[in-house]
Amino acid sequence: MTAPNLLVELFVEELPPKALQKLGDAFAGVLHEQLAAQGLAEAGSRVTAYASPRRLAAHVTQVLGAAPDKAVSQKLMPVAVGLDAQGQATPALLKKLAALGLDAAALGGLKRVNDGKAEVLFHESMARGATLAEGLQKALDEAIRLLPIPKVMRYQLQDGWSSVHFVRPAHGLVALQGSEVVAGVQALGLTAGRETHGHRFEAQAEPIALRDADSYAQQLREEGAVIASFAERRAEIARQLAAAAAQVGGGVRPIEDDALLDEVTALVERPNVLVCAFEEEFLAVPQECLILTMKANQKYFPLLHESGRLTHRFLVVSNITPDDPSAVIQGNERVVRPRLADAKFFFDQDRKKPLASRVEQLAKVVYHNKLGTQGERVERVRHIAKAIAAQLFDALAGQHAEQLDSDSGDLAREYLLTCVDNAALLAKADLVTDMVGEFPELQGVMGSYYAVGDGLPDEVAHAIEDHYKPRFAGDELPRENVGLVVALADKLETLVGMFGIGNLPTGDRDPFALRRHALGVIRMLTERELPLELPALLAASQPAFGSLIDAGGNALLQDFIYDRLAGSLREQGYSAQEVDAVIALRPARLALVPRQLEAVRAFATLPEAPALAAANKRVANILKKAEAEGAVDPHVNEELLQEQAEQDLYAALQRFVPEADAQFDRGDYTASLQTLAVLRAPVDAFFDDVMVNTDDLAVRLNRQGLLKRLHQAMNRVADLSRLAV
Repeated sequence: MTAPNLLVELFVEELPPKALQKLGDAFAGVLHEQLAAQGLAEAGSRVTAYASPRRLAAHVTQVLGAAPDKAVSQKLMPVAVGLDAQGQATPALLKKLAALGLDAAALGGLKRVNDGKAEVLFHESMARGATLAEGLQKALDEAIRLLPIPKVMRYQLQDGWSSVHFVRPAHGLVALQGSEVVAGVQALGLTAGRETHGHRFEAQAEPIALRDADSYAQQLREEGAVIASFAERRAEIARQLAAAAAQVGGGVRPIEDDALLDEVTALVERPNVLVCAFEEEFLAVPQECLILTMKANQKYFPLLHESGRLTHRFLVVSNITPDDPSAVIQGNERVVRPRLADAKFFFDQDRKKPLASRVEQLAKVVYHNKLGTQGERVERVRHIAKAIAAQLFDALAGQHAEQLDSDSGDLAREYLLTCVDNAALLAKADLVTDMVGEFPELQGVMGSYYAVGDGLPDEVAHAIEDHYKPRFAGDELPRENVGLVVALADKLETLVGMFGIGNLPTGDRDPFALRRHALGVIRMLTERELPLELPALLAASQPAFGSLIDAGGNALLQDFIYDRLAGSLREQGYSAQEVDAVIALRPARLALVPRQLEAVRAFATLPEAPALAAANKRVANILKKAEAEGAVDPHVNEELLQEQAEQDLYAALQRFVPEADAQFDRGDYTASLQTLAVLRAPVDAFFDDVMVNTDDLAVRLNRQGLLKRLHQAMNRVADLSRLAV
């Protein structure tokens, strides 16, 4: 016979919406784990979490009224310690038995077991299984203790004397096994019963007497006008949003925002989506401002055209369902109007001053007590950006030299440097505008709009917005080279500056988002395949700080970036060995790393790969010992090649290395490694037949030089020794 199901509910005042889903999942999860750990939940038991603005609940299937008794075998002590020569209990054993509530009479029931070292005394007994009331009390206490409460509040109980700490005041506790109340269970000054409460205004019954554990969700829906399940409520809101947008017509759609949908789900118990509108004149304001104020301040869902352009309509998720919703609609329209009017006022006021006129105000905004103001930071970003722009242009010009004559090249270079400098100068200017002061999330976006209004080139306007990108994992990258350069400069200024003053991230703290900035630099260099070298970028950033920072920070920063790169590559599916082999060389051009990894992966599939990887490891060890005594010259004197195997290896290097090097220089790393794979046979023969550390110094140095040349040839793409098992 299947054990009955259990329902536990805490009825509370409105819970913090951004934490509701986590609170519900944690409450149900810990409760179920604790019941299972005590043997009260059967093997096939399942838990369902419920969370609404005023309740946390868990429905657990197959819960026993009492856990089965369990055999307990307790190790006491070695026989030699517990029994004397006559087989009687020693004082040590008697003391141990007394601690267990036993006396000398239990001696005959002790078992002797050989544990491999000596005979040991064990006491075996049956432990009574916990009753559901006992076990649930323990599980409930633990579930409440482990709730991820963002901020605990203290409140007084009804007795007027006692007080408790919890996320919100609790007013009801339900504990039902089947149709029976689990008697005696208490929490937060409440005693478990079967009564709960529905919607504040629309419940059909008050209170609601639950028939049994399985009728919980149905009774709340039918009698209480509450959808108790967070997931069901969320799905219902999404369905109603889509239906309301379809009702409006014209191909409009509600904005997609999972965080907003989660928050609204945590604010309502029975959702009712209504269509509202605002005056079309507000659409002259940048839509990002209108969307942000509707989402952040009012929790509304703006309606967008298929193109992504904002409409003058929006959707409200109401917690009430009146017969005539007009008052609710008009109320929400009345509430949003002043918000939009404020946004329009800020936008109009900001446009009265050109963006460039605000730059000097940044000198009054503190950035960091050791690195100065935002104004000083802007100057550093300008310095770094111009250096990066010069590096990028020269590298690109070198790749397309045949397409540029001297005059056009000079003009293009000057245009790039001018746009980069203007964008870097103005990138932070919108921080002191009224709009960004009210909505900090719009920094960069508003600067772009104001730059367009000032008649600046699109590349500059785009760069002002894009220099914050990528802002998070998966975010888009800057659109054009100007934006890429300024974004790199901005992130490198932060990284070089913070590492230069020793302000490094720790395991749980990274207030300046240095990990995110490092990943942003990596993504821009690799995904846009920029022909820039990391050491050169760091070196170009250093002078902008003068004597403010310690130059030694760049070495730590370089290691930090390579660590972030290695972690990112592993997340992309490359093996730890593949990543280690490439990153061990500290590749200067990060843009080439993906191709190097693909070449290593292809090489690893070759039958020659294991032997060559092992040989490379052996060569590296030989050279490491040799170079401890002095640098090894890779030059080889053919006249000193005595053994046939070393002559064959030298001949193979002479024949195949030039071809492999040419392939490497063309960027065909896979072909380069495959060409070198033919060296397996002569390398194996060399180690079988040749003694490297011979007594003849000249011959020994020559053989070391041969191995040095082999090592240099084979490890241009990756350190192949890292592939050795």
